[in-house]
Amino acid sequence: MTMQNHFELFHLPQRFAIDLNALDRAYHDVQGKVHPDRFVSATDAERRVAMQWATRANEAYQTLRNPFKRAAYLCEINGIDLETESNTSMPRAFLVQQMEWRESLDDARGARDPDALEALREQVQAARKQQVIDIGILLDKNEFQGAAKGVRQLMFLEKFGDEVANAVDAMED
Repeated sequence: MTMQNHFELFHLPQRFAIDLNALDRAYHDVQGKVHPDRFVSATDAERRVAMQWATRANEAYQTLRNPFKRAAYLCEINGIDLETESNTSMPRAFLVQQMEWRESLDDARGARDPDALEALREQVQAARKQQVIDIGILLDKNEFQGAAKGVRQLMFLEKFGDEVANAVDAMED
C-alpha cells in the first residue's frame, strides 16, 4: 500500500461533507485487510507493517469521523497552518459571547443552578453545531483560510463545552 491521505485511504471524496455510513463501511473494509489477526503466521516484518496500517486506519477513521478533526485535517492537507498556538485573534462578537458565557458559567456554578448550566450547555451546543455547518460550507468551497479561522473558533467552543459539561457533572455528584 502506498501513502495516501485519509480520504484516499477510504476512497472518499476529499471534502468536509462525507457520508458517515460510507466511512464506516470503508474503515471496516480496510481493517479487514490489515488487521493483525490476519497476519499471525506472517513474518515479523509483515506483522509490523500490518500493525502500522491498522493503526493508521484507526487514526484516519477517528479524524474523519469527528467534524472538528476533519475540518482541521482538511485545512492541513490543503497547506493551511491553523496557527492554534500563535494565532488567538478572534472576531469581537465571538469574544464578547465567550465572556458572557463565562460569566453565566461562573454564576451558575456559584448559585449551584443545574437549570442554568443546562441552558448554557444547550447554547454552546447550538453555537458549535452552527460553527461546524459554517466551516463545512467554507471547506467545501475550498475557502481554507476562512475555514481555519472557524476551526480556531470551534476549538474554543469545544473547550468551553467541555468545561460546561464538567460543571454539570460536578453538580450531579
